[in-house]
Formats: sequence, structure tokens, C-alpha cells
Amino acid sequence: MTTPGPAVGVLRETAAGERRVALTPDGVTRLLKVGATVAVEAGAGGSAWFPDAAYAAAGARVVDRHTLGATCDVLVCVHAPADRGELQEGQILLGLLAPLTDPQLARELAEAKVTAISLDGLPRTLSSAQSVDVLTSQANVAGYKAALVAADTFGGFFPMLMTAAGTVRPAAVLVVGAGVAGLQAIGTARRLGAVVTGYDVRDAARADVASTGATFLDLGLVSAAGEGGYARELTDAEHTAQQDAMVHAVGTFDVVITTAQVPGRRPPVLVSAAAVAGMRPGSVVVDLAAGPLGGNVEGTVADTTVITAGGVTLVGAGNLPSAMPQAASTAYSRNVAALLAHLVHDGQVQLDQGDLITAGVLVTRDGAVVHPAVLALTQEDPS
Repeated sequence: MTTPGPAVGVLRETAAGERRVALTPDGVTRLLKVGATVAVEAGAGGSAWFPDAAYAAAGARVVDRHTLGATCDVLVCVHAPADRGELQEGQILLGLLAPLTDPQLARELAEAKVTAISLDGLPRTLSSAQSVDVLTSQANVAGYKAALVAADTFGGFFPMLMTAAGTVRPAAVLVVGAGVAGLQAIGTARRLGAVVTGYDVRDAARADVASTGATFLDLGLVSAAGEGGYARELTDAEHTAQQDAMVHAVGTFDVVITTAQVPGRRPPVLVSAAAVAGMRPGSVVVDLAAGPLGGNVEGTVADTTVITAGGVTLVGAGNLPSAMPQAASTAYSRNVAALLAHLVHDGQVQLDQGDLITAGVLVTRDGAVVHPAVLALTQEDPS
């Protein structure tokens, strides 16, 4: 017989424009199998087209927000809730809490004696953590959607078309950044019929781009491979050389999609204003990295579409997974369920900091910030 597990509550998202939900009805079923009980805030899945009735049919209780907070051991979310004052001492808050960019949140949760688990801290090089890897699952969605947004915004066809009026050449697409999102964007743009080129500052990415059938853009620069699969930060000289080389390359493409991000740090500016100015009128740039810390492209604004004086459309698309809430929520939910299955033993959430997965995602515990990188930030900025 399965030992009764923790009471898990699914919060309705409070962030403006966020349509995802942290746990789907399928995720409820998965958690029930490990002995957890599940309660869902009424309407939590509505924006992702998961109705309350589907949660109830899966075995969850549908309750109001106050009841959820008062009766659950673990609260799962996509982003930290705005009404954090209602969190209870000893509760676990699990989501994409971004403590490296918002250390103040970590301080608040520690002071409230809330245990914070942030999925964006997962060590992505661990093969055992693949089922928990939210950043990868959401990047796949974002890369796919980025190509669709680009095709929808571009005023021409993506594929080559042979018509009675003549042959239409295919769109030339450049994808900057060959990580998970970039490779998905490359693959999707190619399936739409575009001629696609990929670029990354990591030399090892050449093989990844080639595996999709796309061409690699060689700017003749030194490789900037870093740790954990990410690119290292460029030196000032390397950054200047990269931007200068990109000025000449970008103008030959109809569409540019940029995807380069490093969690907890400002996205690198890879496409300068001068490069954008060199693009043809009607060209499109989709900046998947655009957010509160900036983006990969000078001139992009998060969640905003801007048309430059030269007729180039800049799309600041930093939260594309929310634009595909069903797919993104389903993937996110499976990651959440997998992490809880990893943490729950003998009916309790066991937080063993000797476990690499736990150590990577655990931010606060017993009234203190325990994640080394986040702790360093809170000590640097005590305000």
C-alpha cells in the first residue's frame, strides 16, 4: 500500500499575460500514483484549456485560493504568486522563481520560512535530470513558436512556390543561438520551407546545426564555449568583433530569430542597431530573449512589436511558451510531477542537499537562503 504523500496545491497564475498552469489533469494522475493528494485553485487551468471538471475527473479537489494555501504542503506554480503574504510557514513553493534575477524574492521567502524550490536551477548536464528539465521543455516550445511567429509576421512566403505568375524564392532565415530553442526554431523554419542558417558562438554547435540540415554561419571568430552547455561571456574585444561581423551578415536575411539566453544573467546583445538598420524593409526579427533584462537585439522591447524607421519589424517575444499554453503546460506539468516523484519518499518531501538535483533547485530552507549562488547575491545586495 502506498504511504500517503504530501498535499499538493496548484496555484492560478497571477502574472499578467501568463496562460500556463503548473499542473495539468495528467499531472494530477501522475502525482496520485506516488501517494500525493492534489487540490487545484478554481480556474487555474482555464487559460490553457484545462477546465476544472477535468481536474476533478482526474482525482483533484477544486477549491478557492484561500483553502488551497491553508491546506497544502506544497504549492506549485509557473511564476511566484503576487500574494506571497498568504504563504504559510513551512510550506514549499515550487516553480520558476528566477532567484538569480530576483534575489529579493529569495530573501522574502526565507524570512517567511517558506521552502523555495526553483526549477530553473536544475543542473542541465545531469542525464538523470532530463525528465525534470523545465528550461529544456519550455525552450522547445519557445523555439517552435518563434518560427511560427516569424512566418506569420513576414510579408512573404517561407517556402519556394512555383505559380502561374512565376517562381517565388524561399525566405532566408538566420537563427542566432543553437541551443534547444534555436535548434527547434531551425527545424521548424526548415519544415515550413525556408532556407535556414544557424549561428552560435560555440564551435561545437556547428555539428548540431548541420544535423538539422541547415547551414552554419561562420563569422571567423574564436569559439566561446562555457560550462554546463552554455556559452561563456565574451570579452569586450570578442563582443565588438562579433557585432561587427554580424552587421555584414544580417542584412542578407529576410528573417532573424535570436535565442541566446543564460539563466540569471542579462542576455548578450548579438544583433546591434547597425545590423538591424542594414536589413531590407519588410524584414523581421524575432527576439526570443527579450525580457526585463534586455534582449539579443538592440531596439527590441519585451512583449512588444516595433517597426523601425527602415521598415524592419522587431518582435520582442520573451514569453512564447505562454502563447502555446496547452503544449507548454503539459510539458511543464510532467517536469513538476517528475521532480516531486524524485523528492517524495515515505510520504514526505525529502530534501537531501547531497543529491545534485535537490541541491540545484533548493533555494531557501528553514528560514535561510541555502543555494550558494543566490546566497552570494543576497549578501551583495542586502537592500
